[in-house]
Amino acid sequence: MCGRYQRRSDKKRIAEAFGLDTLNDLDPSVELGLAPNYNAAPGTMQPVVVWDNDLGIRTMRMMHWRFLPPFCTDPKKLKLDTIHASAEKLLSSGLWKKSFLYRRCLIPADSFVEWKRISAKLRLPFLFALKTEEMFGIAGIWQHWRSPEGETEFDTFAVVTVEPNEIVHDFTEHHRMPLLIKKADYERWLRDGNVEQPPVDLLRPYDSDKMKAWRVGMRMNSVRNNDPSLVEPASDAEPATKPETSQLEMFG
Repeated sequence: MCGRYQRRSDKKRIAEAFGLDTLNDLDPSVELGLAPNYNAAPGTMQPVVVWDNDLGIRTMRMMHWRFLPPFCTDPKKLKLDTIHASAEKLLSSGLWKKSFLYRRCLIPADSFVEWKRISAKLRLPFLFALKTEEMFGIAGIWQHWRSPEGETEFDTFAVVTVEPNEIVHDFTEHHRMPLLIKKADYERWLRDGNVEQPPVDLLRPYDSDKMKAWRVGMRMNSVRNNDPSLVEPASDAEPATKPETSQLEMFG
C-alpha cells in the first residue's frame, strides 16, 4: 500500500505542479530534501506541501514519514502502524480524525511502488504513474511531534490509502493503494475549509484509465538503492531473485 514512491522532478517543476509561489530562500533542510529520490521510504524525511494559514499560501516543509501521535513518548516504542492511514477510518478513529480535519497535506511524487506477491518471500515491484507523466499529489495527514522533554520536535505524516483501482489490482492484486488527489482539488484538500463538511468525497481511487504501470527491477526492493535506473522497465531476462525480506515486511 505504497511502501515507496519516487520524486524525480526538479525544484522548478515541483513549484509549478503544486502552485507554490516560490521555492527560493528555503530552509537548507528543505532545499536538500528536494533532490530527486528514486526510492523514498518510510522512516525518512521527505518534502511535503501544506497550507500556511498565517500567510494564506501553499508552502513546503520537511516531514518524517511515520505519523507520531501526541501521546507517543518514544517513537521506538510505538507499536502502531502509522505509516499509512486508511481512508475509511479517518473520521472514526481518534488517531486520525483531528489531523484529517485540520492538517491535510500533499506528498509530491512522479510514481509510486506496489508489489505483486509471487510467494511468501518473493514480490515483484511495479511502478504506477500518470499517463501524462505529470507529477501528482499523494494525500497525507500530518502531526507535529515533540518529545516529553521538549528536546526533540519535528513534523510527521502518514499516507492516506484507499481501495485499489483496476490498474493497481490487475497488476499486483494488492488490496490498497495511495489516495491521489486531482490537481483541481489540491486547494480544497490542503485548506481547512468547513470542518463540518470535510472532503470525504475525495476519498476514492484515482481514475484507472489515466494511469500507467510497468514492472521494474528487483533492486527496488532495497532502500539502499536510489538511482535513476530504478525507473527502467525490468528486463524479461532478469532472474527473479528473492528480495530483502526485512524491507518488504516493514512496508507491506
